[in-house]
Amino acid sequence: MSDLVRMQGIDKRFPGVHALRAVDFDLRAGEVHALMGENGAGKSTLMKCLSGVYQPDGGRILIDGAAVALPNPRAAQDLGIGIIHQELALMRDLNVAQNIWIGREPRLSLGRIDEARLNADAAAIFRGMNVAMDPRAPVAALTIARQQMVEIAKALSFRSRVLIMDEPTAALNDSEIAELFTIIRRLRAEGVGIIYISHKMDEIRRIADRVTVMRDGATVGTVQAAETPIAQIIAMMVGRELVDEPVAIPDLSAAECALELRGITRGREVRDVSFSLKRGEILGFAGLMGAGRTELARAIFGAEPPESGEIIVHGRPVTIRSPADAVRAGIGYLSEDRKHYGLALGMDVRANIALASLARYTDRLGRIDEQELAAVSNRYIDMLSIRTPHDRQEVRLLSGGNQQKVVIAKWLLRDCDILIFDEPTRGIDVGAKAEIHRLLADLAGQGKAIIVISSELPELLRLSHRIAVMCEGRLTGILPGGASQERIMALATRREGMAAE
Repeated sequence: MSDLVRMQGIDKRFPGVHALRAVDFDLRAGEVHALMGENGAGKSTLMKCLSGVYQPDGGRILIDGAAVALPNPRAAQDLGIGIIHQELALMRDLNVAQNIWIGREPRLSLGRIDEARLNADAAAIFRGMNVAMDPRAPVAALTIARQQMVEIAKALSFRSRVLIMDEPTAALNDSEIAELFTIIRRLRAEGVGIIYISHKMDEIRRIADRVTVMRDGATVGTVQAAETPIAQIIAMMVGRELVDEPVAIPDLSAAECALELRGITRGREVRDVSFSLKRGEILGFAGLMGAGRTELARAIFGAEPPESGEIIVHGRPVTIRSPADAVRAGIGYLSEDRKHYGLALGMDVRANIALASLARYTDRLGRIDEQELAAVSNRYIDMLSIRTPHDRQEVRLLSGGNQQKVVIAKWLLRDCDILIFDEPTRGIDVGAKAEIHRLLADLAGQGKAIIVISSELPELLRLSHRIAVMCEGRLTGILPGGASQERIMALATRREGMAAE
């Protein structure tokens, strides 16, 4: 296979940050080349250089052996380079064909859009992908997996020979991942070169031909995916052997009950859910997509208040109709979508840490004690090992794992003793994931009561003292932390009317 793309000595600096240090990377036609590294390693910056979002400060990019300039994303598209971001960029109010051809619509006389050709051209792309898709379907009505297919079709509409996929399976279930992999294999067979960014080791072994690992803005090395043990790839990523021991299960028989739910119901999403959570306990929540786990968390936190049932905190019934009520009751919630619901991305680290506790540092005239806030924020930066140049760094510039730590710091500063973590390690690398796991275990050791929702069963088994399982809005059983994946999946696939264990 010939080199389709070659990046040589790519260097990129931002104020105070040397993001890329003489990085080399190449992509062959008809291969899937995985790009891996911890959050902040430089993967996204490198791909933004390839897709025309950033211009390198040094080095050169060659396409088919010829050096090229990529001053903007359109220049990259014109050369056949397409990118599918982790956070999909479709316009939900438009239909499938309109999203694919927006800004390039075929026109009739008098400038009217040729709807028939628009739909026919979109349908032709999906036929080439062997995907059944109605070009007239509204994007808002599609599942995330189907939206992913639209993004791929949009990239292919530019006649992309290079396709960059950034965490494409983050929100997909197993069957949707299998469908995506079928598309990827078909594109590979047609000679498309695919750059695949993921933190999921099992996916890399299934789909990638080669793996390039980056660390601290530099290339560590390139290996053959099929021949390289996962442990070796992880060691290349983190620069050390990574040990993530299962959490020790303490004796909590005499511990105080921190949270109790009795018959919590909200529509068909959460139906008659009851459980208790003790101080010092990590209660994991397992279930298939749509089982109602996130909806239950949002009900507890008051983001979508329950229609019936009772919430008891430290033995006293509480009324939670809003997040403010939950925070006053000592409950903190780390959403699965930290960027939309956990962080103010345009604000700095200091402000984000203080968001839930700002009144403590504000006098009667509304003046904020910035000196005290600086001391507090830096204490949590040190405590949680948040990697940031300073507490005035905009939080949007931090890696995913460090953003997650900022959200945790926010709730620790508020001193919430009941913490709900919804997909706490989604989209973060193995090193940051191990740090988050250790942090959760430490918080439980300090007496915090913790709920962890995760789609990764190994993560729940590693972290949880007990595992609650949901199916179709109901709690179908609670298992000990050492339960098998088979027992968990048996409860996760129960249907309405079957008794819980």
